[in-house]
Amino acid sequence: MSWLKNWTLPSRLKARGIIGMNRRNIYYIGRYNDRRLYPLVDDKLQTKLLAQTYRITTPALIGTVTTQFDVKRIATMLDGHPGFVIKPAKGSGGKGILVVDKAGPDGFFKPSGAELTLTDIERHVSNILSGLYSLGGSPDVAVVETLINFEDSLMAYTYEGVPDIRVIVFKGYPVMAMMRLSTAASDGKANLHQGAVGVGIDIASGHALRGVQFDRPCQRHPDTGHGLASLVVPQWDTLLSLAASCYEMTGLGYLGTDMVLDREHGPMLLELNARPGLAIQMTNGEGLRRRLDLVENQPDNVPPAERVAFAQRHFARRSELVEPAKLMNDA
Repeated sequence: MSWLKNWTLPSRLKARGIIGMNRRNIYYIGRYNDRRLYPLVDDKLQTKLLAQTYRITTPALIGTVTTQFDVKRIATMLDGHPGFVIKPAKGSGGKGILVVDKAGPDGFFKPSGAELTLTDIERHVSNILSGLYSLGGSPDVAVVETLINFEDSLMAYTYEGVPDIRVIVFKGYPVMAMMRLSTAASDGKANLHQGAVGVGIDIASGHALRGVQFDRPCQRHPDTGHGLASLVVPQWDTLLSLAASCYEMTGLGYLGTDMVLDREHGPMLLELNARPGLAIQMTNGEGLRRRLDLVENQPDNVPPAERVAFAQRHFARRSELVEPAKLMNDA
């Protein structure tokens, strides 16, 4: 509790360069994100099609359902796919995302082992179309994608879900990163508010810096027991280059890029966010202010590779996590 109290003292927050929602909204989002560009990232289908144009890898599109009349087509669409993801095109915060990792004659099964019928899936698609999960409750489109076969080396750090990596990109520079690890508490979803573990990631190396769950320090995954200090994101430089290139793709100056690591295709863009949350500061144990101020003074029209190199030189950090051997001795 004293740890959290120290963090909430105004003087402590200022010293660490923590930015709040007002500064984020007014100074960064308001100044650097043209509102007419928001549909490019608020609509996951538009983002996917745009990424294809820029040759940025995303999970393969199986199909879309746009009308209630077409809901009955979902069975034909899913035929032959051993796993799939159904998500609302305009959803937010992970709401409405249905993951099925086993599908066949015996039924449909979520990563938790829970069984679904075709009627369950049709009902979920119908709810998406009605706007149950969309921003503002507006009518939506159901997007059906292939299942991500995430990187084997990350399996010990997650529970019944795919870990994703959020990178905050400012003026094309990757300024801060974290990995979100699903847990039993988060129902297999990489959502920090639901209980996923957030792990700050060193921009320079891709190594884990510190872990947080429910706003408290976390040294190991609560379900797998695996120490977080050994976590290293594979293909880190490629992932950062992918994140940085989303600046040219969207034209948005302040952006949250969410990516996953597929064992066959490597880093893949999952979605983009024009209003990324601020919890990434807690997972990194450092505020965004200093990094954003430094990037703001850099010249325009710098190539993506140079922006990534700049970020890796200036934003390197040392891990605060305890090594696995020490965790074992303390257990």
